[in-house]
Amino acid sequence: MACRRRLEWEEPAISGIIPVKRPGLSFGWSVSFTDSNILEKANGDICSLTHTFLISLVPTTGGARINLQVGIGAMVNKGKTRAKANGEAPFNAQDFLDSAGVARSVAVFEKKEKIFSQGDICRDVLYIQKGGVRLSVVNEAGKEAVVAILGPGDFFGEGCLAGQPIRIATAIAVAPTTALVIEKKEMIRVLHYEHAFSDRFITYMLSRNIRIEEDLVDQLFNSSEKRLARTLLLLARYGTEDRPQRVLPKISQETLAEMVGTTRSRVNFFMNKFRKLGFIKYNGGLQINTSLLSVVLHD
Repeated sequence: MACRRRLEWEEPAISGIIPVKRPGLSFGWSVSFTDSNILEKANGDICSLTHTFLISLVPTTGGARINLQVGIGAMVNKGKTRAKANGEAPFNAQDFLDSAGVARSVAVFEKKEKIFSQGDICRDVLYIQKGGVRLSVVNEAGKEAVVAILGPGDFFGEGCLAGQPIRIATAIAVAPTTALVIEKKEMIRVLHYEHAFSDRFITYMLSRNIRIEEDLVDQLFNSSEKRLARTLLLLARYGTEDRPQRVLPKISQETLAEMVGTTRSRVNFFMNKFRKLGFIKYNGGLQINTSLLSVVLHD
């Protein structure tokens, strides 16, 4: 089945300069390079059409001779079809970032280990594979505020893509964490050429922006009790496409107080109240029940 449209084109890449030896003659040189066209077949399969050129400069008794060899190859990737809006599986950012086409490194952080500090130079974007990360800011007086607790599937450090020269927050692992580190230049390249990934990333950033607006409204108009209940539900990822995380890893009341914008004593009072009402449980971790929604929805 013929390929019906080109999806992308890769610049020619020199694969190597190779010494050539002919019997009875001195050494010559050859250079090869390859260009690729990535196309989509009518049935949705992705195929790659590759041209390989080998140019050789070979000495002869009367001078030199140039040889040109051209090779054409094609490869069809079954199952590599792009996701469509007709009920097929959505684009998976993790699978894409795990592919060999994205230049990235894997970093492992211990619990409470600092990933980057407020004021550090922005050089890369990070994607959380497992674990959790706390983002916090400190003012000139030394007062700290937690602005976000992130989990698997979240990006952070993306400010470098918008020209942010330094980090405006400190990132600390709240649990043993594994993250992909993608350099700024590589991230920009991937966003430019991989449309499915750029769509996923834009959707994520819009969701983060909506979340920040909701946090501001929550801080301005809701009581500390409602703010704490909402924070716990968000940490458990209720209301997202992910399956809710009913049991949270251990998180201190000091951290919750910084996130909510209240004192530790108030957090302790409300946590005890939620426990007595059956909204939360302590059982090897903090278990969040859906009934906690009643606190947020109650006028």
